[in-house]
Amino acid sequence: MSKGILGKKIGMTQIFLEDGKLIPVTVVEAGPCYVLQKKTQASDGYNAIQVGFSEIRERLVNKPKLGHFKKVDVKPSRFIREFRTDDVESFEIGQTINADVFSTGDKIDVVGTSRGKGFAGMHKRHGGRRGPMGHGSKYHHRTGSMGAKGPARVFKGRELPGRLGGERVTVQNLEIVRVDADKNLILIKGCVPGAKKSLLILKKTSKNG
Repeated sequence: MSKGILGKKIGMTQIFLEDGKLIPVTVVEAGPCYVLQKKTQASDGYNAIQVGFSEIRERLVNKPKLGHFKKVDVKPSRFIREFRTDDVESFEIGQTINADVFSTGDKIDVVGTSRGKGFAGMHKRHGGRRGPMGHGSKYHHRTGSMGAKGPARVFKGRELPGRLGGERVTVQNLEIVRVDADKNLILIKGCVPGAKKSLLILKKTSKNG
């Protein structure tokens, strides 16, 4: 069965391992999630389960979504996402997925939305190098050449100033240090993308080994 769960980033802290080593961890409130729909190759063209996370009041949900939740007899959820799996039949509509879907030592991929940092220059946004700092230079902190004169246009992909952050980011092959099933908490070694209280998608790593 392909493992996956939705969670909310609580923040970072540090813990001591049994050997006395101190490591930084990210605390994630994972679940409970509810299975809302099962999608199969025959009916939808692919195999997946649809899950909901983070309960909200009914009046904040439009009628089509509210009917979707009432059909499976679960409370409305703020977030709805899908997990691809070839083992759809092992899930039941309305089933609850908790943090204990993962165990200590599991390797996972974490998907989140990076922090938005507003408008940034080319050097901060793309890590460009500054120009000469001599008095005769006019390129201390500018973008540089836009390209050859011949095309008379700027080609796509040119590194320019613009909005930095606020993008979907995946960090692969992170290790789960601890799972607290009673509180639905998962402690992940290192940092993950996103601000506090932002949505995270935790799934079994796609890396080999």
